[in-house]
Amino acid sequence: MPPSCPLCHQNHSQPYFEDRRKYWQCNECQLVFVDSKYYLSAAEEKAEYDLHQNAANDQGYRQFLNRLFIPIDQKLRGEGNGLDFGSGPGPTLSLMFEEAGYTMAIYDIFYANDKTVLTQNYDFICCSEVVEHLSEPGRIIVQLWKQLKPGGILGIMTKRVKSLQAFTHWHYKNDLTHICFFSENSFEWLAQQLNASLEVVSNDVVLLIKND
Repeated sequence: MPPSCPLCHQNHSQPYFEDRRKYWQCNECQLVFVDSKYYLSAAEEKAEYDLHQNAANDQGYRQFLNRLFIPIDQKLRGEGNGLDFGSGPGPTLSLMFEEAGYTMAIYDIFYANDKTVLTQNYDFICCSEVVEHLSEPGRIIVQLWKQLKPGGILGIMTKRVKSLQAFTHWHYKNDLTHICFFSENSFEWLAQQLNASLEVVSNDVVLLIKND
């Protein structure tokens, strides 16, 4: 029996690819994901993140984060409060929003595990290079969606699956902390489930806008 899809929870997946790990693709939402037996332990996962050298004064890193910052800022124009979910060991995106006039909260299961911020409501929530690490992306995204105010924005940055041929030599899948891989079809499915408006901004950024 195929594993349950971590996004839509259906059991309609089929083998997709295999190298060091076995990957499945869900026939319902098109998510590509690895079998849970390949998940790292929490300690192993954190050890990988501890190696990241991202810093708030790194202009190259800020330029990278602009891919998510700019489209959200263009819609909100410096007004509102936001949550940087999965802010990492060196929170930078939240600082960029604060510099632009927003009020920000941060959450990270390893580095800023203050669950009180997960009980509040926000004008926008950003997830930069986060969803590919989640073992339960469906549950987490629904939780974050409930925290958004009407008209709120969920901004997600993650590299997307394009085709099986591209996947076979895709460097992104080789990071062992990456366990879920969204395609554009996955985000279209998600938008339907959430009754959201979907804006595909670039190859690795989408915005989901809350209609009610």
